[in-house]
Amino acid sequence: MKADLRSALPFWMSLALVPLAVLAAVRGGWWWALMPAYAWYLVTALDAVLGLNTDNPDTETPTERLFWYRAITVIWFPIQAAVVFGAIWYATHTGHLSGWEKLGLFFGIGVMSGTIGMVYAHELLHQKPGHERWLGDLILAANLYSHFRTEHLLVHHAWVATPRDAVSARYNEGFFRYFLRVLRDCPRSAWAAETRLLARARRPVWDRRNPFWRYAALQLGMLALALALGGWQGLALFVWQAFVAIWQLELTNYVEHYGLTRRHLGDGRYEHVLPRHSWNASHTASNWLLINLQRHSDHHYKPDRRFPLLQTYGTDEAPQLPFGYPAMTFVAMVPPWWRRRMNPRVRAWRRQFYPDIADWGPYTRGENPMPRGAL
Repeated sequence: MKADLRSALPFWMSLALVPLAVLAAVRGGWWWALMPAYAWYLVTALDAVLGLNTDNPDTETPTERLFWYRAITVIWFPIQAAVVFGAIWYATHTGHLSGWEKLGLFFGIGVMSGTIGMVYAHELLHQKPGHERWLGDLILAANLYSHFRTEHLLVHHAWVATPRDAVSARYNEGFFRYFLRVLRDCPRSAWAAETRLLARARRPVWDRRNPFWRYAALQLGMLALALALGGWQGLALFVWQAFVAIWQLELTNYVEHYGLTRRHLGDGRYEHVLPRHSWNASHTASNWLLINLQRHSDHHYKPDRRFPLLQTYGTDEAPQLPFGYPAMTFVAMVPPWWRRRMNPRVRAWRRQFYPDIADWGPYTRGENPMPRGAL
């Protein structure tokens, strides 16, 4: 596998959002719309032009040959922090932006924080070097979503496509109902997972090993910085961009596993996670922007595999989306449209992989038992 900057450069297309954010801050008006237009619509148009990339890289490629691929994720936190906090100071001190222009600017920045920042944080949290995990924690804290680390690593990867995993969207569940459910359930689910893990080690919840204390400190630090730079208005703008980033993340989570379930084997036992339990998309440009997140089945098979080495699967092993994630998340915002596009695909998936299951009611309603041994 090539290791030079030129081969890695397509995965750096996220950096184009930085000058667009500066332009939106300086020019005001509707210039902020260039950020979602780039991240959603231009990338989708490029997908249509460039088509699918089904090439599978050599998974034995040594990490040192991936330097230029890894670099974009490592440098992202200071870039995002400079954009977010620089925009807070600029918007609250220059006086040339109206209230609606400020909301638009920080909506666009939230799209950047969610579409790029959350995806990069996800990559970093799965890696072994401590400095990468710390960078992931900092990005999540800048989006006020630190509990995602616990929920994703301890719950989602262990129990995806079972009733224990809140972010496995159920068949026929609209996005807005799903979004409210995960905002309610995931923080307490993550807290329960950490406290149960501590209890198994006979440690109290206030033990320093409980990462929630680190989560709280980092998030309070981000809020305090926003307040110091922009006062109460700066704090409100920071929270607004964080909310937009969270919405972007959960839209992606919704798409990734919608309607897909693991077979219940009885007595709270479930089959192992298989490629069939994630929606995949091999579209070229959106995989550049999202650093191969759409090769999602392989990520669940090998969670710590670096993004340049993720593999793609054929339709005989994993379900495929008609478009990349940016386009599919747009469809998800209109639930009737989403159901028309995706419900027939889920039913076809059931016929293909589980033709012997006659009653899908317990799977659809989330009524199967909780997995045995789940945190």
